Amino acid sequence: MKHGRVAFDGLIHDVVEQDGKVKLLDGRIVEETDVTWLSPVEPRTVFTLGLNYADHAKELSFSAPKEPLVFLKGPNTFIGHRGQTYRPSDATYMHYECELVVVIGKTARHVKKEDAYDYVSGYTIANDYVIRDYLENYYRPNLRAKNRDSCTPIGPWFVDKEDIKDPMNLTLRTTINGKVVQEGTTKDMVFSIPDLIEYLSGFMTLSPGDLILTGTPKGSVDTAVGDEVITEVEGIGQLVSTIVGESAFNQA
Repeated sequence: MKHGRVAFDGLIHDVVEQDGKVKLLDGRIVEETDVTWLSPVEPRTVFTLGLNYADHAKELSFSAPKEPLVFLKGPNTFIGHRGQTYRPSDATYMHYECELVVVIGKTARHVKKEDAYDYVSGYTIANDYVIRDYLENYYRPNLRAKNRDSCTPIGPWFVDKEDIKDPMNLTLRTTINGKVVQEGTTKDMVFSIPDLIEYLSGFMTLSPGDLILTGTPKGSVDTAVGDEVITEVEGIGQLVSTIVGESAFNQA
């Protein structure tokens, strides 16, 4: 089942998807454009993977890492489906990153790969925008590149793990203004979902609500103010965001 969280009529509602529309728990059914979308889960600790697709590492002229390249993301970065992401006026290269997000469902410590999916509650989508100008280097992403307000749309839906037959064989796709600019598959991850859960839980405790953003395949191109960017993961849905400039962001 697809679950979400929205603001509607002055209240926050847990919702489910029904025939392409939004069903509130009180039974009302509304259009997705009639609500304000929130993150489908309330993030706790958020882990983000860098260079976790070999083809993406290659297009950036890097070799795939020998150990997961992980950094943390603050909750201020997340916005919902159909939200607006700010592009600073001094940015020369800002691109999207379509990512499958793993949601941890129960406390995990020293988990073995073969048991990893027992600790997953489900999946969602993130678009982890990055400003390449702000990177110190690709192995030490700094705060300005990855932890800016509004830089990570997430959602719209959280999908139960039982409804995703094989999370390591899902198509990822990004379009800008209707044109396909990125396409890949989760089977090309350098470190699989079980690898990542084993690795992370090997030195720290994972808790319910923790998120793992698993990286993006090749196909990253610059975006511009006014672009509508749609990141899609097979079986989960489409996440829509719009790039806005300084004037619009300051008025929000």
